[in-house]
Amino acid sequence: EDAEGERLRLSAGAAPQGRLLCGPGLRRSGAGLLVTTCGLLRHRPGGGGAFWVDSQQKRYVPVKGDHVIGIVTAKAGDVFRLDVGGSEPASLSYLAFEGATKRNRPNVQVGDLIYGQFVVANKDMEPEMVCIDSSGKSSGMGIIGQDGFLFKVSLGLIRKLLAPKCEIIQELSQLYPFELVIGMNGRIWVKAKTVQQTLIIVNILEACEYMTAEQRKQALAKLSGN
Repeated sequence: EDAEGERLRLSAGAAPQGRLLCGPGLRRSGAGLLVTTCGLLRHRPGGGGAFWVDSQQKRYVPVKGDHVIGIVTAKAGDVFRLDVGGSEPASLSYLAFEGATKRNRPNVQVGDLIYGQFVVANKDMEPEMVCIDSSGKSSGMGIIGQDGFLFKVSLGLIRKLLAPKCEIIQELSQLYPFELVIGMNGRIWVKAKTVQQTLIIVNILEACEYMTAEQRKQALAKLSGN
C-alpha cells in the first residue's frame, strides 16, 4: 500500500541491460537465480538493477563491512569478546579504538555496548571488529552510552531504516529529539530526553514492521496531538 509495496515478478521475458546485482535471499545458479529465503521480492532500478528478498529473518550472519552493535561478554588478554547475535562471538582488539595505545587503553567493561564494523567475517575465521575507519578515526563508532534502550528487530526492518531518506526516521525526528544507533545485526539503541519518550519511539519502531505508511502517520499524529 506504499511505494515499497510494488509487486515484482521475475519472468523469462526481456532481461534488463547492464549488470544485475543479486542481494540477500537470492543465489546464482547457472543461468538463473535460486530463492533461499521466504519473503517479498524487492528491486532497485539502475543498470541491470538489484534484486533481493525482504524477509522477517532475525538470525544474523556476519558480513565484512557491516556496522553492528555488540555486547561485551568477556576480556581475554588484549582482546574483547562480543556477542553480535551470530553463531559465534566476535573479537575486538583494545588497539582498534581511536587514539588507543598500550599505555592509553580504552575503558571497556563487560556488559558495555559497542558500535563497530567487521573487518573479518567469513565461515572459516572468527569474526573480527574494529571501532575505527581506514584513516584511524572513530567515525561515530565506539562505546555506546550507558543510558538508552537496546532492542532487537528483524533484519528486513533494519534495511528499511537504513535506506536513504527513510520516511520512518524523518517522521520520528519531528515527534521528539532522540539519539539512534542502528546495527545491521538487527539491534537498535535509542535514547530520548525521558524514559517515556524513549519507550514511545521503541514501540513505534517495533510496530513499523507491520504498519502501512498511512497507519504509521495516523499513530504519529495522535502522539503529536494533531
